[in-house]
Amino acid sequence: VNTKLSRQLHPPHKHIYFFLYCFDPLSVESKKAATVVLLLNSTEEDVLAKACDAIYKFASKGDENKLMLLELGAVEPLFKLISHEDPIVRRNATMVLGIMTSNNDVKKLLRELDVTNSVIARLVPEEDIIIHEFASLCLAHMAVEYTSKVQIFEQGGLEPLIRLLSSPDPDVKKNSAECIYHLVQDFQSRAAVRELNGISSLLELLKSEYPVIQLLALKTFGVITNDRETRVMLRENQGLDHLLKILETKEFNDLHVEALAVIANCLEDLDTMQLIQEKGGLKKLLSFAEISTIPEFQKNAAKAIAKTAYDPENRKILHEQEVEKCLVILLGADNDGTKVAASQAVSAMSENLASKDTLGIQGIPQLVQLLSSDNEEVNEAAATALVNLTTSHPSNASVVAEVDGIEPLINLLSAKRDGAVANAATVLMNMATQEPLRISIQNHGVMNAIVEPLHSTNSIVQSKAALTVAAISCDADARTELRNAGGLVALVKLLHSRHDEVRRNACWAVMVCGSDEPTAAELCRLGALDILEEINLSTGRKNNFSKGALDKLLDNNLPQKYSQMGYLSCNNIIADGFYDYGQVKPGVKLLSLEELTAQELDDHLAVVLKRKGKKEEEKPKEEEVVEPVASKVQMEVIPEKTLWLPPFDPILPEYITEASKAILPLATTKEQVVALAQFVVDKMGGPIERDKLHEFSWELHISEIEFELKCNVVPIGKINKGTFYHRALLFKVIADRIGIGCSLISGEYNRAWNEVKLVDDSPHGIPGLLLPPQEYVVDLMYKPGHLMKQRSAEIDHYKRI
Repeated sequence: VNTKLSRQLHPPHKHIYFFLYCFDPLSVESKKAATVVLLLNSTEEDVLAKACDAIYKFASKGDENKLMLLELGAVEPLFKLISHEDPIVRRNATMVLGIMTSNNDVKKLLRELDVTNSVIARLVPEEDIIIHEFASLCLAHMAVEYTSKVQIFEQGGLEPLIRLLSSPDPDVKKNSAECIYHLVQDFQSRAAVRELNGISSLLELLKSEYPVIQLLALKTFGVITNDRETRVMLRENQGLDHLLKILETKEFNDLHVEALAVIANCLEDLDTMQLIQEKGGLKKLLSFAEISTIPEFQKNAAKAIAKTAYDPENRKILHEQEVEKCLVILLGADNDGTKVAASQAVSAMSENLASKDTLGIQGIPQLVQLLSSDNEEVNEAAATALVNLTTSHPSNASVVAEVDGIEPLINLLSAKRDGAVANAATVLMNMATQEPLRISIQNHGVMNAIVEPLHSTNSIVQSKAALTVAAISCDADARTELRNAGGLVALVKLLHSRHDEVRRNACWAVMVCGSDEPTAAELCRLGALDILEEINLSTGRKNNFSKGALDKLLDNNLPQKYSQMGYLSCNNIIADGFYDYGQVKPGVKLLSLEELTAQELDDHLAVVLKRKGKKEEEKPKEEEVVEPVASKVQMEVIPEKTLWLPPFDPILPEYITEASKAILPLATTKEQVVALAQFVVDKMGGPIERDKLHEFSWELHISEIEFELKCNVVPIGKINKGTFYHRALLFKVIADRIGIGCSLISGEYNRAWNEVKLVDDSPHGIPGLLLPPQEYVVDLMYKPGHLMKQRSAEIDHYKRI
């Protein structure tokens, strides 16, 4: 800018040439700066003025000279001289101080000397314009630092600086505007600018012929328009017209970025948004953004759209102006900052359903490409946009898969930025609500990739990763992959989280993962049951899924459930490999069947096993219709090692076949229950007289089987003399196979019983009346098949000694 600040400097030289005219016509030349600095203490005004002038020329040559003057002690006497009564001395001293404050060391000393009040005093209208120029320059340099900024504001410097914005001298305007720009970084100064009518003065600077002054005014507006009150005043003073005019003028392309930043702030207000639309400014703005070749302009345009789009009414207006077309273009820009800003704008616009539809078709292909960018901030912003586009929008989720978005999303699960990981997991979760997409995601190896986010220390990542597991683990193969990848360890660890959302989502994931026996068994082995029990006992930590997770684990690990709770419902179908270990206390580990089988024979109660033999596997197909398919025992594949199998039980399948043929043809459930009870009693040693129960030596029989097998685990089919809990277990096993609903309850002292629900016959005279089912306990000991109504004395006698 060709202002007075850009005056031609004197040719460079190393010395100060100072001519002192004494009374005699003799000139004295001084070539040492130290000598001239000493003259600053002179009492003669002419000497002081010429010394200051010489020092000004010397200091103008560069920072080294300013440091030399600082070391020579020139700053303090110069500071005193800016308040000198002689105007020329005052002017020359202010000029020196103005240019010297560009040096940080000089500024530090001036802060210690507390010069701001004296410099502000030089801004009064009575002072010379040159004093205004260099005093405002001094303040502009000082205002960069926070302490000085506060001092200038508190000592009333803002008012004269605003007044000087109307100075006829462009340098005064420039310095004052620069100082105000630094001051308004503080919210107190922003409010004061409004109160002192600084808005109109700053708007006048936009008309300046000097771009640097216009730029400072725009940068100042860019800060103060963060306040709504300022935006209103700007609109009332027709400031938007000035801003749009700058954008429309090609010669002002170096101001376009800053002008756009101000407009972006203003667009946050609906009234301003509507006004700009009415003037055609919004359409022009979007057009500029599409065709601009200036990266910063495109980035700021995208930021402006993002800011504006946070208001629902603004989103409607933007959609009407087809903002989506502009955003798609900006997503393809070469500048990473523009891509980030455009992705953020897409995220904001996705709150509008119509825009969500449009951007889903046009924007998702671009966003998926950005997922593979080398810039991690771009990755994160693109993933965030995809989260918003796919949430509650199945068709957009499908588009992500169609444009090969699954692989880059899974790759992002190992990104360094937590936001990118969390967002990628969320998109995958949104997609997984559709079964074909879920299967595709699973086939891309997501369960191995999700393990690392589960181990994250970031609670948001943990939460989203757990949700992703919950969304995809509804498939047995996915659960197996997660189990083999070690993901269950991390999932159980998340149950301990202090974050409610993480703990809730972990419970949800455990509930889903616990849907098959092998995974449920592994979760129990890792301690999930104990943690869930603890959570459910706490009113502050339990959640909507903690009880469901506990129930699911137990329902799919029936040996654990029966040992821990002493109860199996009619919905708990006993599968191959079930064993009755007996009651265990909370916190006590339930040994696996393999571990129990490996133990040495002891005198403890036998572990009763329900395990069918090979003969059942070779049965004709017509028999398979009678017996539902049994669940498989977890078999871990161990290379070069023989697989472990539970003890062989050839008799149980024969029992099931025999019972099926005899019982299923019976007409009523009640008849089937009675017949099954009689069948079980026959196989387990027959009925026993109540008074002679102590003579029924079932313990010796069980011991003989243990000795024969050299094992504490006894197959249920080999027991010919069984007591309450043997008979109740056999009844439950066969009932589950032939479709009779019954529960199994364990009591004390080796007592156990079965409960069934039966509907009594309708009372006479009321044909067709359906009565609610009644619960009965089935007698398997004294009167085989006798049905005892609940809450009766005979039931109490049956259950207890």
